[in-house]
Amino acid sequence: MEEDEDVLVEAFAAGVFQTNCFVVAPGPGESAVVVDPGQDAEEGLREVLARHRLTPVAVLLTHGHMDHMWSVTPVCDGDDIPAWIHPEDRHMLADPLGSVGPMGQQIAAMYPGLEFREPRSVEVLADGAELELAGLRLTVDHTPGHTRGSVVFRSATEEGQPFLLAGDTLFQGSIGRTDLPGGNSEEMMASLRDKILSLPDETAVLPGHGPMTTVGQERTSNPFVQGLTSAPGRHL
Repeated sequence: MEEDEDVLVEAFAAGVFQTNCFVVAPGPGESAVVVDPGQDAEEGLREVLARHRLTPVAVLLTHGHMDHMWSVTPVCDGDDIPAWIHPEDRHMLADPLGSVGPMGQQIAAMYPGLEFREPRSVEVLADGAELELAGLRLTVDHTPGHTRGSVVFRSATEEGQPFLLAGDTLFQGSIGRTDLPGGNSEEMMASLRDKILSLPDETAVLPGHGPMTTVGQERTSNPFVQGLTSAPGRHL
């Protein structure tokens, strides 16, 4: 999603996992929220924030997997801002390696001495909550399936263009994996049907990995959501 005349959304892919870290603000020189600061995201964040003269006020996490929260504590504590996460994924802030099964042992072997802890300030997200942050209004939808506490964030520009920060629930041509601890394929299908495919086709989808897409494009071309029957119409 490009910078719009009334909202600024910029992304960069962080770390070896190439996780999309988003910075969202009403415009240059304003306050901003940071979404999913992954591995080694700090330098990229500093560049984006400096270039647009932005002041971060919160970090939002779509879920607790380490590729999305790796840098949350240094980012939050460095700017004295809170992290927002669903309570069912909060335990991952201090123990993300334990949340990915055998993969955690492999990652620990790659990064000896790697340790995580919660940021000093943590706020919890609730399904349907309306967040007023950085001059933005974001609606939280709980979308379990990838993890127990996965969420997406809905918003829109002042011109009415809806957009969705989708985490690892929906990608261009794919969906989030459900084979890690806390994953559930039936819950994933329900989340996609009830919380995402019910959105207007023109909703821009900003995923946790890979390129931007739209709800309409995925409804018609994504093989993983074919057969889900929700019709468009739910508004942001």
